[in-house]
Amino acid sequence: MSNTAEEQNLAISGFYQIAGFPGVLGAIDCTHIKIQSPGGEYAERFRNRKGYFSVNVQAVCNAKLKIQNIIARWPGSVHDSTIFNDSALKVDFESGLYGNGYLLGDNGYPCKRYILTPYLNPASPSQRAYNRAQIATRNPVERLFGVIKRRFPCLSIGFRCRLERALAIVVACCVLHNIAIAQGDIIEDFNVDLPEELEAPIVDVDDDSSVRTALVNTVFAV
Repeated sequence: MSNTAEEQNLAISGFYQIAGFPGVLGAIDCTHIKIQSPGGEYAERFRNRKGYFSVNVQAVCNAKLKIQNIIARWPGSVHDSTIFNDSALKVDFESGLYGNGYLLGDNGYPCKRYILTPYLNPASPSQRAYNRAQIATRNPVERLFGVIKRRFPCLSIGFRCRLERALAIVVACCVLHNIAIAQGDIIEDFNVDLPEELEAPIVDVDDDSSVRTALVNTVFAV
């Protein structure tokens, strides 16, 4: 993640240029990577809701599709929000390491002061304006998954090797992707049209929509 003030300002500036959404340090989402059944007592934990075996990989990227944080170890049945809640990344945001910056996620994540999600049922022009900007600004992480699976087809086709090796290959592909980005080796990507709701909304006792509400009432007020 962007740890220095200079890096954070560059990340925020990159996202702001997309749709005028301020303060964004990264876009977060998960993608499923197919694997063969790992066997053993816990094999079924890797069967996802679509019925195939996978690992659920969480990534955070910047506006230029550079991966800033990657978690590749969770079974396919595990929900996106569980992965984030168990991560060191959440601890860093909770502790204030990233100041007033935040992540943008879909409705698979709870809304908090440091991770902002779209309104499920926007009820005003300002909320709709917020949703349009939020969806457009988090679009890079959707594009990232398309680009990296085109760059490394094994991530799209899946793995038929030991689970430990598959997880190592996933992380290695992410590192190589970042090196390619740094070297200017850009794969022509595509824009992903995101629906208003990608996941069933999360109900979390620690939901905090105060930052989202403040943005709607100021930046996106209509």
